[in-house]
Amino acid sequence: MEANTRGTGRLPAAFLTPGSSSFLDFLADHQPELIPGRRGLPEGAVVEAPHGTTIVSAVFDGGVVIAGDRRATMGNVIAQRDIEKVFPADEYSAVGIAGTAGLAVEMVRLFQLELEHYEKIEGTVLSLEGKANRLTTMIRGNLGMAMQGLAVVPLFAGYDLDLGRGRIFTYDVTGGRSEERGFAATGSGSVFARGSMKKLYRSDLTAQQASTLVVQALYDAADDDSATGGPDLARKIFPIVSLITEDGFRRLTEAEVSEIAVSITDERLIHPNGPQAPLL
Repeated sequence: MEANTRGTGRLPAAFLTPGSSSFLDFLADHQPELIPGRRGLPEGAVVEAPHGTTIVSAVFDGGVVIAGDRRATMGNVIAQRDIEKVFPADEYSAVGIAGTAGLAVEMVRLFQLELEHYEKIEGTVLSLEGKANRLTTMIRGNLGMAMQGLAVVPLFAGYDLDLGRGRIFTYDVTGGRSEERGFAATGSGSVFARGSMKKLYRSDLTAQQASTLVVQALYDAADDDSATGGPDLARKIFPIVSLITEDGFRRLTEAEVSEIAVSITDERLIHPNGPQAPLL
């Protein structure tokens, strides 16, 4: 008689058989319907869902900073004022999300499980290059949803333990990956944020200066892009700013970010366009 495992607390044999170090491959073999990109919309369906907007990142001497504004939009409406768009992927990397918010958060959670699964199976941490490649696969798997208007375009940053420095990767909706030098931005306000950082970035920035740089960039993005939210002093809603160094991932406290945001806002009362780069 075949043993009945229901109600006994025993897992099916498939879950106990050693296999691929990829959690995504495991899920595809046993419950593919749980992968976000495998779900389809009814033909002709139009979905209007909240979208996350602007993510910025910059390398500094000793690590990398990644930050995101807090606004989610749905068409011309502000859907949420305090959404979180920056998440730790593991101890030495982080993901910032732009695009369809619900799918993006689900993809990040799956990516976190993917990295944790690899570490448990292999007994070692995946290289930063390997993490970036795994995220490529997940974004490419969501292409069908992206073609239906539900795109997810993350920004991935981390500290490379082998090279001893911070690195930044950007993606397109097909999973195409590019490594950025110095700084990067994605989302609806990325053009303005990138322009801001292009004039202010230096390779010898400290962690504090890099944190100020990304908040300045988000402020400039909010100044020209209605979908990007700037620091909200009245509601005490500030950007999410996180540092990744050889010591690991650390999210700046609300007090730390508010101090940066308030100093920037006070200075903008005098110079509305922000700090000026020299002509030569």
